[in-house]
Amino acid sequence: MQPILGSRLAGASLMACLLTSLFLAGCAGPRPSPLPTPAEQPASAPDLGEAPDATGQAEVDAALRWAATQPLPPTIQRSRAQWKPAPWTDLPGLQADWITTDWHGAWDAWIRSCSRTNGPSAALWAEVCRQVRPLSLASPASQLAWMVRHLQPYRVATADGTVPPGLLTGYYEPELSASRVRTLRHTTPLYAPPAGLNSRQPWFSRQDIDSRSDVQAQLAGRELVWLDNPIDALIVQIQGSARVRVTESDGSEKVVRLGFAGHNGHTYRSVGRWLLDRKAITDASWAAIKVWAAQNPDQVSAMLWSNPRTVFFKEEALSAQDAQAGPRGAQGVPLTPQRSVAVDPEAVPYGTPLWLHSPGPVRQVQRVVLAQDTGAAITGPARADYFAGWGDSALAIAQGLRQPLNMWVLWPR
Repeated sequence: MQPILGSRLAGASLMACLLTSLFLAGCAGPRPSPLPTPAEQPASAPDLGEAPDATGQAEVDAALRWAATQPLPPTIQRSRAQWKPAPWTDLPGLQADWITTDWHGAWDAWIRSCSRTNGPSAALWAEVCRQVRPLSLASPASQLAWMVRHLQPYRVATADGTVPPGLLTGYYEPELSASRVRTLRHTTPLYAPPAGLNSRQPWFSRQDIDSRSDVQAQLAGRELVWLDNPIDALIVQIQGSARVRVTESDGSEKVVRLGFAGHNGHTYRSVGRWLLDRKAITDASWAAIKVWAAQNPDQVSAMLWSNPRTVFFKEEALSAQDAQAGPRGAQGVPLTPQRSVAVDPEAVPYGTPLWLHSPGPVRQVQRVVLAQDTGAAITGPARADYFAGWGDSALAIAQGLRQPLNMWVLWPR
């Protein structure tokens, strides 16, 4: 799925910020104020919260005391990041997550990642994953205590060791209605990939696709569904997937998922930024853009063509079980609402559990998540795109999320 600010490169993903500011990706503008580093935080920074029972708290406290006696390991260097070892007590709000939230959602997401563990660190994770599965039946306190004893936190920094002002954005899976055939109302298609599409060589631009008959001939018969609003089509392309209620040619209906299947190789450009630069709008939200489009129908094509990138899709059946999770991310596993994030895989490998700390202003995020996706605008070490879920409730979370971030990798000891 893509972040709202840029198209996603793979999986659901593929790629880049929240609805209100996603349009600003890659543009100059104020950055979130950096958060205090752990050294600047008061010694009491960890929020131990209220334990649901003394037994659970005692188990967690014992694990934290044990971890405090262990020497910190060396720094880990990656191509785009440096991981600095840190004590568990540096993680703000740690115990509030297992006490007050759907902690088991994180465990379910972790089990999914364990099913696709590969790459250079596969052997390192094999024993950890062997224990993660049976622990799904344990209490949240026992699960956290196990994590403290088996995983080491590392603060994510730049490759030269600087702790950057991180950025947290959000993305989601839209829910829309569509027609299987073109109608007077449904005139905007979403396509399957054309023959010969090569990700290493740009194909035709969005303007070419919309205006050239020879290009349209190459896409004839590849229309998956037809939408009644071209801006909704753009939203789906930016997010990278959608749940679509399709009216078939015989009048019957079914719900399917459209998943990312490739793009035309052009650089993503923000239509929100295009409008802001022309002082056509002052609020770069989808709602504001739709209002502007309704008032300026003769300029809608120019706005859309300012973004030359077009995304292609594949249709997937959406069973009752599939509907309980999000689309598949770049790791190849279904995304878990508010427990899956998109990252830069050069900084953080897929399948890695992370601790996110983002105190607002829109939403306080202090929780364990899994790195399971990526996106075109998700680059750099302390960068995460938060999968909010699907539909309007997820949109409400994703659209305002652009705020400072501290991030820790949780890596096997």
